[in-house]
Amino acid sequence: MVPLLLVLLLALILFGAGFAVKILWWVAIAVLVLWLIGFVARPKGGSGRWYRW
Repeated sequence: MVPLLLVLLLALILFGAGFAVKILWWVAIAVLVLWLIGFVARPKGGSGRWYRW
């Protein structure tokens, strides 16, 4: 019974980690796209930075 529970726990942890990594990849791609849009559409005058920090 204990080995079965350990295998199920390991599968749950690996599935959760895989799901979290997939979500993080999508977030990273979205941030990259927003950064590229901001880089292309930045104002011509001033400091040239489209972000405030």
